[in-house]
Amino acid sequence: MTFYGGTELASVYDDALDSGFGLIASNIAEPNTMIGLIQGAAQADSDLLLQMSNGACTFAGNGDPIAGLRVMGNYIERIAAQYDIGVFLNMDHQTDLDTIQRQVELEIPSSIMIDASHEEFEENVARSSRVVEMIDQADADILVEAELGKIKGVEDEIVSENAFYTDPEQAVEFVDRTGCDLLAISVGTQHGVAKGKDLELKPDLTEEIRTALRDHGLDTPLVLHGSSGVQPDQLQEMLTHGICKVNKDTRYQYEYTRTAFDLYREEPDEIVPPEGVDDHRDTFFNDVEWAPNKDRFDPRVAGRNIRDRIAEVYADLAEVSGSAGRSKFN
Repeated sequence: MTFYGGTELASVYDDALDSGFGLIASNIAEPNTMIGLIQGAAQADSDLLLQMSNGACTFAGNGDPIAGLRVMGNYIERIAAQYDIGVFLNMDHQTDLDTIQRQVELEIPSSIMIDASHEEFEENVARSSRVVEMIDQADADILVEAELGKIKGVEDEIVSENAFYTDPEQAVEFVDRTGCDLLAISVGTQHGVAKGKDLELKPDLTEEIRTALRDHGLDTPLVLHGSSGVQPDQLQEMLTHGICKVNKDTRYQYEYTRTAFDLYREEPDEIVPPEGVDDHRDTFFNDVEWAPNKDRFDPRVAGRNIRDRIAEVYADLAEVSGSAGRSKFN
């Protein structure tokens, strides 16, 4: 693949830890968002971490997640080759070990996130460790991200809100026992085990976790999920405390649909018949007074606008995260 593997991605995270910046990990499910992100990263001179969930792979593969990974992997490879930046692919929120095994065998991803965060602590450790073992046994150039949220020893029926923040000392135990390369933590963002809980964002907790890890000789990059409501100043504070990867998905979904909507609502009479005019779409408007404008309804028109908008959004996010101007591969 002409996009890069785990070794190169680890070197970007090392730089991020040293310099206090992070990669915006950007979810994709189809080509327009992906191309816009690569264009935006190139404009910002930022290395780019793309992400695909199992649902996104299933969508791209018309129901077959492995086919979707192959298709999008090839697509990323061809487009990434056009630009002088590092492009990586993370498999986001993977829960099925058999699917992860197939991903490891394909050696397409740069990293894989095993999400067993809803399991009890020991099961989370076991499943996360198993993924590390899979990759070691295959000698694959793939990093492993795991997630730790709900603290161990807490029963669901007596759970408190504090139980959904990552405990620093437990994070040390988890990383030490699993051997994961990155750790997604819960510091009050609305995601994973904390989703739907009325939690206060605690940027200082990232520093406590980072310090505990380093005190035990573990220089592990930290990951922030559910960042849609995190303000730029809060994000920048956490980036100085070991957050090296920040996930974004919902923002791009909205920008995609909003951009197409804005295009079509500018001149709706070029897309749909005005009030009182019959809609002849079944005969495609042969010998009728009104017909739609192909210069407006051609999907490539909206597609280009979507790519441009996604590129603009990503470039702005790269500035906030500090990755702009830092590509290792240009």
